[in-house]
Amino acid sequence: MKHFYLIWNPQKAGTEAMAERIRRYLETRGCVCTVRGEEEKSGTSDHFQGQGGLPIADMKHTDPSRVPRDTECVITLGGDGTLIRAARDLSSLQLPMLGVNMGHLGYLTQASFQEPGEVARMIDDLIAGQFQLEKRMMLGGTVLRKDTVLKEALALNEILISRREMPKILNLRLYVNGEPLCQYRADGMIIATPTGSTAYNLSAGGPIVEPSARMTILTPICPHELNSRSIVLAAEDIIEIEILGNDDSGQLAVFDGWEAVNLKVADRLRVERSPVETVMVKLHEVSFVDNLRSKLAE
Repeated sequence: MKHFYLIWNPQKAGTEAMAERIRRYLETRGCVCTVRGEEEKSGTSDHFQGQGGLPIADMKHTDPSRVPRDTECVITLGGDGTLIRAARDLSSLQLPMLGVNMGHLGYLTQASFQEPGEVARMIDDLIAGQFQLEKRMMLGGTVLRKDTVLKEALALNEILISRREMPKILNLRLYVNGEPLCQYRADGMIIATPTGSTAYNLSAGGPIVEPSARMTILTPICPHELNSRSIVLAAEDIIEIEILGNDDSGQLAVFDGWEAVNLKVADRLRVERSPVETVMVKLHEVSFVDNLRSKLAE
């Protein structure tokens, strides 16, 4: 790899200095590194200059049309959220992505700035081709109101049905491949990918799934029945969740924590495997078991 596109999160401490460090190191190795925002220096509200000369982006959106066509890899600096946002924004490009963790906990990122020399070793491996590419399943969600499509969006981690107000209990009916399965009374419902199994799904008591697997995990949030458990379904299954009750303002669907749409009674959220996948760079010395063991020990 010789051409890189770098996305950094200004809300994470140290990302500006790390972005400049990575760019300079790549250039000394004869590579090209475009930093998000450099391709648009018109002074718009989305991009402006930081103290070190690098453009600061507000992380709202990365326009795929501005990514140079010869880009071979996207590097993100921040955390899992930064990588997920970039994966969703640039899903149409199907570029390999590698995350550098600038925080304390990251299941998706493959390197950490806290380890001396790790970032330099990461870059050397990328240039030398010492890595593997791993495709991660994504979910496609559609919000339907009768026969009208209100929202369509992708998710790498999860699609969430959540309540807007704390005292409210949601009433949900679950369908799988058009057949009714069960009803839930809960604070919400998580529909997660294997990649997202270590995110909100894990916090809600759902199972951890190896990220390259192909399946969908449904985990109720604080269920109000004793027999409510997570359900693991085949990736090919089509899931629909219908909103029950009589409150048209109490719930919403959220895609990877970034996009949300209000739900009314009788609305349906349809979730199925997306034909689009996220391509992740997997460094040869990092395994899911190693990553999981280190994170669970923190």
